[in-house]
This record gives sequence, structure tokens and C-alpha cells, in this order.
Amino acid sequence: MQYLISVISDGTEVDSPEVGVAIDAFNDRLMAEGYWVFANGLAAPVAATVIDNRGEEVIFTDGPFLESKEHVAGIWIWEVPDLDVALKLATEASKACDRKIEVRPCHNHVSEE
Repeated sequence: MQYLISVISDGTEVDSPEVGVAIDAFNDRLMAEGYWVFANGLAAPVAATVIDNRGEEVIFTDGPFLESKEHVAGIWIWEVPDLDVALKLATEASKACDRKIEVRPCHNHVSEE
């Protein structure tokens, strides 16, 4: 099962070289154990654009979808056997990146033929 792992930041954290090394080591482990699907950091919320094309006209809005003290600073996609493994790894991810982590199952809508 795939899980979206969101790295949560309140914007006050300072990334140290040690955090970068810890994240790289954690990512290497995820790859070696076959859990890695994708990961990337995200730009600050101020760089976001929200698009709403539900009405008569498309609306583009600069900035984040919602105003909050916290934001998603990065993501992983993991392929793991179950939620227990995802939660165990997320516990380690939180330590490695020195941030809160959200774990959310992905819906798999791809039909297998």
C-alpha cells in the first residue's frame, strides 16, 4: 500500500547540515529496503498558486490554499506492507528531519489489467 508522508513545518526551524545528512541517510535506507517511491522538498507557501475552475471563470489566487502557522514543507511517497510499517518509518522520519510528520494512505485508482 502507498502512503503520502507530509513533512510539517511551522517555519521557525533552521535546517542544519546534520539534518541534511540525517535525511539523506534515512532516504538511502528507504531505498535499500524497497519502501522508496518518491520524495521532494517544497517551496515556501508564498510561492503557491491556487486554481479554481469550478465556476464560469477560472480563478487564480497567489499564495497558499489556506492560511496557517504550519505548512507542508516536503513529501515522501512510500510503498509499505501496512500502516504499522508506515507509522514506524514515520517515527524515524520525524527524528531525521526534525519536523512533525503526517501519514495518509493513498487511494489506488489504477486498474490492473
